Amino acid sequence: MTDVVDSDELLRRIQRARACAAEEERSWRAQSEELRPTDPDAARDAAVRTLAYEAVVRVLDEVVRPGSR
Repeated sequence: MTDVVDSDELLRRIQRARACAAEEERSWRAQSEELRPTDPDAARDAAVRTLAYEAVVRVLDEVVRPGSR
């Protein structure tokens, strides 16, 4: 099924996705820091996930505010 959405709704959806990605980035960053002393492999995996969400946030920032970075 295909929904037609206006530009305002599309922008709201992108902003929600950006907020979700930013929250995930913070969560994985905290987990990476917490695990670093006890489980370096899990900390490294969490750091990789942090970088992935950071990239998503950057891309969505560029969509919402071109040239802001």
